[in-house]
Amino acid sequence: MPDDSPARATARETIALLTGAVGFTEHRPPSHPLPPDGPLGWAGYDAARERAGTRTGEEESVVYGTGVVGDRACVLLAFEFGFLGGSLGRLTGDRLAAAYELALTRRLPLLALVATGGSRMQEGMVALTQLQRVAAASTRLRAAGLPQIAVVRDPTTGGGWATVGAGADVVLALPGAQVGFAGSRVRPADADPHAYSAEGQFAAGQVDTVVPPGELARAVTHWLRALGPHGALPAAPLPRALSAAPLPETGREAVAAARDPRRPRAEAYLADYFGARLPLHGDRCGGADPGLLCGFGLRADGLPVAYVAQCGTPTRPAGYRAAARTIRLADRLGVPVLTLVDTPGAANDAEAERAGAGAAIADAFAAVAEARVPVTTLVIGEGGSGGALALAAPDNTHVTADSYFSVIAPELAAAILKRPPSETGATADQLRLRPQDLLELGFARSIVS
Repeated sequence: MPDDSPARATARETIALLTGAVGFTEHRPPSHPLPPDGPLGWAGYDAARERAGTRTGEEESVVYGTGVVGDRACVLLAFEFGFLGGSLGRLTGDRLAAAYELALTRRLPLLALVATGGSRMQEGMVALTQLQRVAAASTRLRAAGLPQIAVVRDPTTGGGWATVGAGADVVLALPGAQVGFAGSRVRPADADPHAYSAEGQFAAGQVDTVVPPGELARAVTHWLRALGPHGALPAAPLPRALSAAPLPETGREAVAAARDPRRPRAEAYLADYFGARLPLHGDRCGGADPGLLCGFGLRADGLPVAYVAQCGTPTRPAGYRAAARTIRLADRLGVPVLTLVDTPGAANDAEAERAGAGAAIADAFAAVAEARVPVTTLVIGEGGSGGALALAAPDNTHVTADSYFSVIAPELAAAILKRPPSETGATADQLRLRPQDLLELGFARSIVS
């Protein structure tokens, strides 16, 4: 790892950006000195460490302790890139493991401010195995229901990205940061640099949001409030209906009302429901569906609610995977879930099939079925078959007057039954897809007004 670094915010400057005047209390793990020139006896390693310490004022590449961001206590760990490129060695692993253990013992969220070039080659496999220590510590924190937030700085590469960074529940990135498993010196010469940037990782669904430094403290405060830890929380309140549409008299009218472009959509419902919204972006498998909104929100009374909202378009496999990710995170943290259903159905093009539509839908069904927290569903538009049902809560689904839900779209049903298009309306009536039909059939618990 290089001894020098370009001008970047130091670990302590980054901590101060978030904790401000409230301050930060540093912790140190028990001392376990390395043998001369490290576990490999790498000639010059001790001298390199000494130069790094003189230049940065740090003893290692990670600083950790407790602090307050906004009004929320947390454990912070910050990488010092100026110390041997923020690389991970055995003593770094001691500090990372101690930071996770501190969060576990005090039942506090973990906030990681990451800037690292990866594992420290001067320590060989001893350095590399620190990634396993981090993974184990992260798993223990996850099992305890405690949230992990990562802020990836410039650069965040190698094993540090693949554990502390990408392994967090929520990943925020600073603009222009280099982010990726492959660092600049080891990637293919013709590689697209955008793919290794914060913005490129956001586009690929690997980063939840790119946050300017001036907005970082506010964003992190909101996330800490939303993710907890919390005590027992009530079910998500039902949103109010945003239109005064009358109940349809026929199935054809129900479908027309749900497809009316003037009908309120998910964005309007979420804006009305939340005081602050914190988006989760992407499926962590290289995809993102712009027609599905996921994240956590804070209501005016401070109640956190996780949301999954369809936006009226066919939902793609990446959307279902993002939905499952959101629901499982909320379940682990004890946060109630609200789903807004509005889709003509799952995307059925060839690309969707290649991307694993069936498996992604199955996983969304499973996430809802497994949830121990209350899941509340409001159908605000089209309820198109299994692609909509995958995000609907059994026994806790409600509908608006300008919505419908059907086993199949009436046009497709008529085609399958070899009926002429003129009989689509009659077919819609037979399907009993109106809001009042759904209430009578026991699918919907109420029609929200």
